[in-house]
Amino acid sequence: MSFLYFLEGIRNPILNALFQFFTFFGEELFVIAAICLLYWCVDKILAYKVAFSYFAAGLMVQALKITFRVPRPWVIDPNFRPVESAVGTATGYSFPSGHTQGSTSLFGTIALASKKKWVRIVCVIMFLMIGLSRMYLGVHTPKDVITAMVLALAVAWLVNKVLDSYLLDRRNDLKISAAMFLIAVLIIAYALFLYGSGILEFRYAEDCCKAAGAGLGFSIGWYIERRFINFDTRASLPAQILKAVIGLAVAITLQNGLKLVLGTTLFAHCIRYFILVIWVIVLYPMIFKRFIKK
Repeated sequence: MSFLYFLEGIRNPILNALFQFFTFFGEELFVIAAICLLYWCVDKILAYKVAFSYFAAGLMVQALKITFRVPRPWVIDPNFRPVESAVGTATGYSFPSGHTQGSTSLFGTIALASKKKWVRIVCVIMFLMIGLSRMYLGVHTPKDVITAMVLALAVAWLVNKVLDSYLLDRRNDLKISAAMFLIAVLIIAYALFLYGSGILEFRYAEDCCKAAGAGLGFSIGWYIERRFINFDTRASLPAQILKAVIGLAVAITLQNGLKLVLGTTLFAHCIRYFILVIWVIVLYPMIFKRFIKK
């Protein structure tokens, strides 16, 4: 906590605004939107790598969160005060940091995949600053941030350097999809067991079921797209803009609208994120493959 108290001591309105700006790039909304744009409009293979890193590391982080159940810094030490505006996005347990994992999975994977030095430098700066922002804002300890960053980088390195050719070999599609599916199912079962046993509160099981639902959607959607759709990202600039705007608008509508339709049970959260990812990976590419010309 001593480092967090040091950061608390140097807080001022300018630094608060700066680190709030950086922490936005670790938000679920930004990371998912970035993956969508990469996938639909830029580089499908890179998007696959980012998505594998993001979902695999994300499921690990959620499993660690509900296993260790570490409270937030201000709960551990009631005398400590986080930046009030950051508390609303600090859901779930503290260890490891979800924002740090998400941003490191995104920017770390891009850095490892890119051959351009300036891209690698910018990406490294981004995930380091996002990790620092979580500590400056007082919502995570150094242990939370460092663990999440190391885990996300390890998975990103594994995806980029070790499993690269394996992931892209169509002969392995079913095995990879089945493995991701099984991991997501096990995470759901684990969260439901802890919740049903009274060990885990609903609000903490909620994030876990969302992540697992998204993981299920990715495991199935990835296989379907690879086998039956195989869309091309190329299109004219106006078509790319239209593709991005419509796709993101529908995704945001689904994320919020399905909550009204399905409710807010743990299964509903799981189904909602499953449908959202299926839209991103399968349904929308089917539509623009049919109607949007290169």
